[in-house]
Amino acid sequence: MVVLGTRPEIVKLAHIIKMLGDDAFVVHTGQHYDPGLSDSFFEQLQLPEPDAFLGIGGETRGRQIGAAVTALDGILADVEPGAVVVQGDTNTVLAASLAANARVVPLVHVEAGLRSNDRRMPEEHNRVVTDHLADLLLAPTEASRANLVAEGIPGDRIIVTGNTVVEAVLGLLPTPAERRELTDRFGVDPGRFVLSTLHRPENVDDPATLATILSELAALPLPVLLPLHPRTVNRATSFGLGDLLDEIQVVEPIGYREFLGLGAESAFLVSDSGGVQEEVSVYKRPVLVVRRSTERPEVIGTFAERVVPGPDISRIAREWAADLDAVHARLSDMPSPYGDGSASQRSVAAIRSLIDA
Repeated sequence: MVVLGTRPEIVKLAHIIKMLGDDAFVVHTGQHYDPGLSDSFFEQLQLPEPDAFLGIGGETRGRQIGAAVTALDGILADVEPGAVVVQGDTNTVLAASLAANARVVPLVHVEAGLRSNDRRMPEEHNRVVTDHLADLLLAPTEASRANLVAEGIPGDRIIVTGNTVVEAVLGLLPTPAERRELTDRFGVDPGRFVLSTLHRPENVDDPATLATILSELAALPLPVLLPLHPRTVNRATSFGLGDLLDEIQVVEPIGYREFLGLGAESAFLVSDSGGVQEEVSVYKRPVLVVRRSTERPEVIGTFAERVVPGPDISRIAREWAADLDAVHARLSDMPSPYGDGSASQRSVAAIRSLIDA
């Protein structure tokens, strides 16, 4: 039973689901559910419809987790799977882990061992609890494995697989011709615009912080393309930040494949997304990570630089913009720390071995 609930989970579990084939019973909790976006992700990734949908979106963290545990407990009783597979650090992951543990079903954690060491992040608690409940921990890097061993998790429960994001990006990245159509559609010049995303509460829920970030984006020497959910646009407007939004090209959220194409054609990215930090290492663009902490240190100093909201955003961005060709050339031959695109294959082999044991 593969349990997912957000778009990043769909992306990173897609190849595993396809390789498991008819052996995969897929449950979508609906933690983050927009009919257009979620459906397009399943379509673009060529996945069948989920076998079950829970609809827990729009609730507080505690209510989401509680509702998902209750619903998953019933499904586990009916399906009796050989294992439960989860990915990452969402409320869905924690709920599925607790439900599997209560039913004494082996738990597999894809992308295990990430640590920000920032207890202010709900995701940090989700991933730590899940790792300590898991029977099989599929770590993306040796650094992730070291985190797990340091916490006393037995090494024979850990396998370093690489990160499934690599094959997801390689499989979905639009062709150069398609990417040129994308830049034409959005009215930006290839290699000479900034692609940005903002969604973390620490950045978008505080008026002063959001004002600082938008001011820094508006001051960049290149045009900024900012896909932003209408809820965040409304929040920014209510904060009195409409004038700052007018200085940026704000568009509605776009599909994953289109976002990858724009990222690959951008000068660089400014984002608070964890997934973007990984994806840029595949299509070789730098990203400014606007966060207090990150659980992906493998790309810091190469494909990524972390900054807190403030003048360092425009300072580093201007340094990159002053010599973009050199920045891009430096990254073009740099290997991704997340593997060679075989993570899903290794993961499925490990899952089958666990079930057959």
